[in-house]
Amino acid sequence: MSGWGTGYSFRCEIVDYSHSPTALRMARTCWLYYFSKFIELLDTIFFVLRKKNSQVTFLHVFHHTIMPWTWWFGVKFAAGGLGTFHAFLNTAVHVVMYSYYGLCALGPAYQKYLWWKKYLTSLQLVQFVIVTIHIGQFFFMEDCKYQFPVFLYIILSYGCIFLLLFLHFWYRAYTKGQRLPKTVKNGICKNKDH
Repeated sequence: MSGWGTGYSFRCEIVDYSHSPTALRMARTCWLYYFSKFIELLDTIFFVLRKKNSQVTFLHVFHHTIMPWTWWFGVKFAAGGLGTFHAFLNTAVHVVMYSYYGLCALGPAYQKYLWWKKYLTSLQLVQFVIVTIHIGQFFFMEDCKYQFPVFLYIILSYGCIFLLLFLHFWYRAYTKGQRLPKTVKNGICKNKDH
């Protein structure tokens, strides 16, 4: 919200390279977001080390390994502006997502509060649609002087790729029932140990 909740335009917002308080706050926020991508990468590493292979999917590995490296370029060259909207939206979704994971970690007594996983996946899908539309508008603007259009192509590509990967996950999990949590499958409790 450093930029997006304090005056950024949802149309064209160039990167502010000045030393204004707003520009510096946004740069610091981008660095924090960048750092969070390494924490998420550690999440994947811990899954592998704990041999939680059912949670290590192509989607998970691709997302958590590609984001830290591409965000380095974003923070280094464009810490702010139009190319950060997806991070703002992604952070909001991650707050909801990690709240869900926090409830999962509390054990079997909290399983009754985990009925909304399908809606969490829906929220992630909506996120990628919004990101793709938001970035896509750049290609229809005649007067936007965003300094690094290559980043917008990357964000648009990611939005489309992640949308397709999450749609595939949605199909497998909620249409075919292949990736539902062990605790609830077709409305029947399968495993009380979490």
